[in-house]
Amino acid sequence: MQAHKPISDGHSWYAEPMAPVPERPRLTFDLDVDVCVIGGGLAGLTVAREVARRGWSVALLEAQTVASGASRRNVGFVLPGFLETIDRIIERVGMDQAKELWTLSERGVEYVRETIRDTNMPGVTPADGWLQVAKFRHDPALNKTATLLSEQFGAQVESWSAEQVGAVLKSPLYRNGMHFPRAFTVHPVNYVQGLAAAAEQAGVRIFEHTPALSLDPAGIRKRIGTPSARVRAAQVVLAGNTGLEGLMPRLAASLLPVTSYVVTTVPLGDKLREAVTYQGGVSDTDFMDNHYRITGGDRLVCSGGLTTWQSDPKRFVRRLARDIRRAFPQLGSVAIDHVWSGTTGSPVHKMPQIGEIAPGVWVSNGYGGQGYNTSAVAGELIAAGIVEGDESWRAFSSYDLVWAGGKTGRSAMQVYYWSCRFRDRFHAVFNNAPDAP
Repeated sequence: MQAHKPISDGHSWYAEPMAPVPERPRLTFDLDVDVCVIGGGLAGLTVAREVARRGWSVALLEAQTVASGASRRNVGFVLPGFLETIDRIIERVGMDQAKELWTLSERGVEYVRETIRDTNMPGVTPADGWLQVAKFRHDPALNKTATLLSEQFGAQVESWSAEQVGAVLKSPLYRNGMHFPRAFTVHPVNYVQGLAAAAEQAGVRIFEHTPALSLDPAGIRKRIGTPSARVRAAQVVLAGNTGLEGLMPRLAASLLPVTSYVVTTVPLGDKLREAVTYQGGVSDTDFMDNHYRITGGDRLVCSGGLTTWQSDPKRFVRRLARDIRRAFPQLGSVAIDHVWSGTTGSPVHKMPQIGEIAPGVWVSNGYGGQGYNTSAVAGELIAAGIVEGDESWRAFSSYDLVWAGGKTGRSAMQVYYWSCRFRDRFHAVFNNAPDAP
C-alpha cells in the first residue's frame, strides 16, 4: 500500500477552523484577578467560561496557543461515561454514587450540545450517535452493560444485534453492538475555538504564549510567575493535562501520558458511503484501536495506536490504513491524506481528577481520551465550587491523585496495550478475518 503523501504531525484534517482565530497577546504586565486558570484546552476554557459567567474576573494562561494540545487532535467523540468501565465504578464507589457520576457524565454531553446551540457555533457539524461494536465474535458483555445502564441508570442506550450492526457497517469483523443515540461527534478545532470565543465573550482574558513557570499557593492571594509578569489570584485552576511537570510535579506524576495517532483518508466516494452508512462515531474496542467516523462527506477519519511516548505519526500510516482495510476490505488499499497525533493524560484509576487539592488550588485533568463530557462536567462543578461554595465536585473524591508509576508505569501500560493487539491478531486468524494485523 502506497500512502498518499501524508502531511506531517501538527497539520491535521481539522487544522483550519471555520471562524477567524484572533491573535491573543502574551501577558506582559502584572495582573490581579479572582481566578487564574492554567491551560487553554477544553478543560481550562470551560472552567474559565463558567467562572466568568458567574461574575468573577478570570485570566487564562496558555503556554502555546489555545487548543494546541489534545483538545484539537482527536476525532471529536462526545460520549457519556468515563474511560473506566461502569462495572468497576460500581465496584469501587457503590451503586448510588456510580449513578451520580453517570448522571454528571450525561450532563457533560448536554453541556457541549447546549454550548454549540446557544452560541450559534460555526462549523461544528454535529452528527448524532455513537456505536460500540464487538469484533470477531458476539460479546455478551455489551448487552449486559446496555441493560444495566438502561434499567438501573436510566441511560438512553440500545443493544444492537449483529444484523443491526451489519446493516450500517458492511464489515466481516463486527458482531453485536451497543448504541448511544444521544452521543454525537463534532469538528474538534471548530468546537474548541468556538468555546474560546464564548469564554472571551463571558469576560475571560486569554493570554497565549504565556507559560506558568511558578506557583506559590500560600496565603489568600496565590502568585503565578510567567516569563514577563506575575498574576495574583484568590483561586488557581490547574488544567494543563500532561504539561505541569515543572509547576506541580506531584500532579504531573499522577498521569500516564498516552499518545494516539489519527489518519484521514483521501475522498473515497460511493465506496465509503456504501460500506458505512452510519454517520456517528464508531468504536470497535475498549482501548485506543480503532475509533472512526465519516468526515467531509466521503473521507474516513480513524484513530488508533497507543504509545506512552511521542512517536513520529508517519510511522502509523500503514498500520492504520491496514486496520481500515481489515474492517472494510471492499474499500481496497486506501490512501491516506493526513496523519497526526495527540497526547492526553490518563490516571491509573481511569477517572478524571476534579476538585480542590489544596486551599484555593483546583485541578481539572486526567480525562484519558474522553475529554468533551468530562471537561464540561469539571467546568461546571469547579466553577460552582469556587463561586458558590458548592461541593458537588466531591462526587469524584474517591478518585484522588495516585502516582502513575513513572517509567515503570509507562512500560507496563505499553506492554498491556501490545498484549491487546496480540489478542486481536489471534482472534483475527482464528476467525479467518481478512488482512489480519
